[in-house]
Amino acid sequence: QVQLVESGGGLVQAGGSLRLSCAASGRTFPRYNMGWFRQAPRKEREFVAAISWRGDSTYYADSVKGRFTISRDNTKNTVYLQMNSLKPEDTAVYSCAIGSGLGWQNGRPADFASWGQGTQVTVSS
Repeated sequence: QVQLVESGGGLVQAGGSLRLSCAASGRTFPRYNMGWFRQAPRKEREFVAAISWRGDSTYYADSVKGRFTISRDNTKNTVYLQMNSLKPEDTAVYSCAIGSGLGWQNGRPADFASWGQGTQVTVSS
């Protein structure tokens, strides 16, 4: 079973940048579609971005388009989330997951599995 471990979170001022990493164990990682989600206190889990297993298709929530970039390096079994122009409303725990369902491109949490523990991102104003 694939295990996912996120890293790269931290405290940053508004307008700053962070790069999150999601490292996966397992040989079949290159065949997995992947996604990033976030969850703020007392809020529902929210889709952020997703990427196809080849890396040739990417999908973003409207709230992060133009600011965040998802990418992957299959030789390192890692997916990245570059976050620029961060805003206080981006504060949340960010988690990665495998897109296991047919509708993974829509960013529905039910179409994802093998969630990591998450990494905290805090953006101060």
